[in-house]
Amino acid sequence: MQVAKLLDGCFPTHGNWQGLSLGQVVSVWVTFILSEANHRMSHVEPWAERRWQTLRTCLGTEVRALDFSDDRLAAALDYLSEDAAWQEFERHLNQHTLRVYDLRPERVRLDATTAKSYGRVTAEGLLQFGHSKEHRPDLPQLKVNLSVLDPLGLPLTTTVVSGNCADDPLYVPEITRVQASLGQSGLTYIGDAKMAALATRAAVAASANYYLCPLPATQVPAEDLEHLLVPVWEQRQALTPVWRPAEMGAPAQKPELLAEGYEVTVELAAALDGRLVQWRERRLVVRSVAWAEAQQHSLATRLAKAQAELAALNERRQGKKIYREAVEMRTAGEQILAKYQVWGLLQLQCQTSEQTQVRRRYGTRPAQPQVDRTVQVTAQVDEAAVAQAKRTLGWRVYASNQPKAELSLQQAVLAYREEYLVERGFGRLKGKSLALTPLYLDSEARATGLLRVLLIALRVLCLLEFSVRRRLQSEGEKLAGIYPGNPKRATVRPTTELMLRVFEGITRTVIAHAGEVRAYLTPLSAVQQRILYLLALSPEIYLQLAQHSSIPLLKMSEP
Repeated sequence: MQVAKLLDGCFPTHGNWQGLSLGQVVSVWVTFILSEANHRMSHVEPWAERRWQTLRTCLGTEVRALDFSDDRLAAALDYLSEDAAWQEFERHLNQHTLRVYDLRPERVRLDATTAKSYGRVTAEGLLQFGHSKEHRPDLPQLKVNLSVLDPLGLPLTTTVVSGNCADDPLYVPEITRVQASLGQSGLTYIGDAKMAALATRAAVAASANYYLCPLPATQVPAEDLEHLLVPVWEQRQALTPVWRPAEMGAPAQKPELLAEGYEVTVELAAALDGRLVQWRERRLVVRSVAWAEAQQHSLATRLAKAQAELAALNERRQGKKIYREAVEMRTAGEQILAKYQVWGLLQLQCQTSEQTQVRRRYGTRPAQPQVDRTVQVTAQVDEAAVAQAKRTLGWRVYASNQPKAELSLQQAVLAYREEYLVERGFGRLKGKSLALTPLYLDSEARATGLLRVLLIALRVLCLLEFSVRRRLQSEGEKLAGIYPGNPKRATVRPTTELMLRVFEGITRTVIAHAGEVRAYLTPLSAVQQRILYLLALSPEIYLQLAQHSSIPLLKMSEP
């Protein structure tokens, strides 16, 4: 990947910087992160001290443990927080990666996530309170907008903004950076409904690129969706089926229907930077089978809960409110309908009953009649309304300006279904592999720098995984022996984390004898050699660590 060389070229350091270069320091830090699933700066120096001979051999230069002190790593983060230099580094790294791995960019995915922190909130800082995608609105956060390349999920560009920033205005600048970084147009940009703003779609169309995104309910309200579905209900519109593609190496199975739909074409126009942009857009009206089943189950559950809660209004027990006016009871019932989103599906009827009882005489108070009024509510399911609601479940409208000859309806549906690629990157970034969150750094610049270090590590994870899977696919083989407790289990889609775990326990033992230092390595297993082969790496890279030398002995063994 030439990470060290590119970092040194894009981030010039101060003249007082001594020892390993910035690129070498960051490269070793990334190695520590991937091997230990830990990015804490204070842990890197003792880790490097226990492996100084291995690092010296790999880097080909003298290594000091102080090269990885927390002060040195903090200084590295300060350099990496410089936006202009980072964008230049991203551009060079993307071009180098595409050339070396022979990648042909066609689709780019965009999405945003948040990273919670325990840092301090300042008026103009990155850390702000906002809508938390980690369900921690009590903590400040920063927002990360990421573009990734299909089918690797390889990060291309990253933007760090304040935690209270909306997602919508982030798409056009990110797409512009991707175009500048890759140096080509004609790409398909895939995003969620927040990418569907008319201005964003106009900008993509004007830049000679394509987009694919679902349209939100604000652009396709329920009335418009029903209008699009009328030809389907009247059986005047044939639907194109979308089948689950067969996986390589999997046994033949009965075809599974994923979705079905049809498309219409509309002419659009929008003002962009003082000029009128016109383009033709395809509207893909698609029904997802799984989503329709999930929505039907949700509807049935909500109806049952609403009926149970409405029936509970009629119960009379200690401490429970008794409704004596029909208006009051109907208001309570309508609140339940709104709570469970079943308005119009249940018809409420309130019945008032009165019972007269004679209150007996007491002392000087004469006997007198007393009227006890109660209100009962009943809920009747409107079968016609429920049937009509079920007809629209699972339907969604997608928009794309890519010609049908280049992106069919089936291809568009399958492409959007792979949105997990960018979500998986976020999962790695914030999960056990890289553990970005929670952020404990007080300096927002260093928090940005740390995020960028972890993004380099994420690139490594994606490229290793892609290289092995591509090799397995070309050879029609599977990889076995990477699943703990199940050595015979084989897969065509191994993960980098599982493959790295296979190399745990390898040691380099150093023995001094007669003024000479000898190094001995743990022999590679068949699975380890197989992984190196799939990565197109020679075992000599590993065996060179066993070269003898006359270096004074400092450590007897290194993990």
